[in-house]
Amino acid sequence: METAAGSPQEIRQTFCALSDIKVIEFSHVVMGPVCGQILGHLGADVIKVEPPPQGETARRLKGQGSGYFTFYNTNKRSLMIDLKSSEGKAACYRLIDQADVVIENYAPGTLEKLGFGYETIQIRNPRIIFCSLKGFLEGPYQDRLGLDEMIEMMSGLAFMNGLPGKPMRVGASVLDVLGGVFGVVGILTALREREVSGKGKRVEVGLFETAAYLMGQHMAQAALQKSALVPMSVRTSAWGVYDLFKSKDGEDVFIGITSDSQWTRFCQAFDFQELLANGQLKSNEERISARSWLLPMLQAKLSTLSLASILQLCEQADIPFAPVLSPEALFTDAHMQFGNLLPTRLPGGEMALLPNLPMTLDGAKSAIRLQPPAPGEHNHEIIEQERQDWIRSALQTVEDKSSF
Repeated sequence: METAAGSPQEIRQTFCALSDIKVIEFSHVVMGPVCGQILGHLGADVIKVEPPPQGETARRLKGQGSGYFTFYNTNKRSLMIDLKSSEGKAACYRLIDQADVVIENYAPGTLEKLGFGYETIQIRNPRIIFCSLKGFLEGPYQDRLGLDEMIEMMSGLAFMNGLPGKPMRVGASVLDVLGGVFGVVGILTALREREVSGKGKRVEVGLFETAAYLMGQHMAQAALQKSALVPMSVRTSAWGVYDLFKSKDGEDVFIGITSDSQWTRFCQAFDFQELLANGQLKSNEERISARSWLLPMLQAKLSTLSLASILQLCEQADIPFAPVLSPEALFTDAHMQFGNLLPTRLPGGEMALLPNLPMTLDGAKSAIRLQPPAPGEHNHEIIEQERQDWIRSALQTVEDKSSF
């Protein structure tokens, strides 16, 4: 198939910055898998350790959890192994001895009981970077289990996201995902420091602390205004026009005007000459004061136009705008199709286009080297590679000793 210059097929490339890094991932559901997936997309060899006989929990989730495993486990190899057996422990220890990074997001104390806690692993491999992704960092809550929605409730995120008296979780696992990203940041920092010290580090990321970081802007607001916060749904906007409007055909569209020059262009593009001439609307502060009558007036004017017309005029005016769509719209979105969707294998074998990492390096984008693995799909090759690595290491040790 021929492709035009700049098409997704041409611009898609594989990151390889971490191609010499081996990661052992003990994780499930979202937070740990996100961390491992990003490292895998950056080129690392990520080995996902899964319990027999069915693999990790997310493989069997239904409803809104059904997409977790498929999306967050690309660019990984699956090793299904019984960590409670002596043979499984021995094989996993040998893998860790040759590894650079361990990721885990099990319940507090789980890996320690299995014999794979940080203290044990660090003695075996002083260069290991051990990343624990947990509900809470050190403190009174450190032994509690943590879940995304639970942490959203206790951190203020659900309060800010909902309606007055009706807290509401965010429509994505935003804390788990951001926590996984912070795990990557910590791991990359520790890898950089290891280049100097030669020693590994323990990296810990808390779901609760991740949520608190997101709430920092609202905490600062509360400290500055000395009054109780209200949810974002009923907030006093920082902008005069920053709202949803309904088109003639009943569709919702968001329009945000964040500067006086945008306001001028908006009025000119929509031929709102009387608003442009109104001396009470020249500045953002004046438009905020006029919101009680300005927004209904804008709604009345915009309701005479189709959604397509509104979008076209907003683009012409070069102002921020967006139709309100569902996630399915991303499958066919023109911008997403420009190298931002990757063909990903679903559990039944069919393919779906799912989002790429939201970053480029000198214009290069990530690619899928390995599709989401079947349970234990790479057992044979991982164990064989581990044996070869162990033999090479043993031979090198003998050679080093014989050189004295």
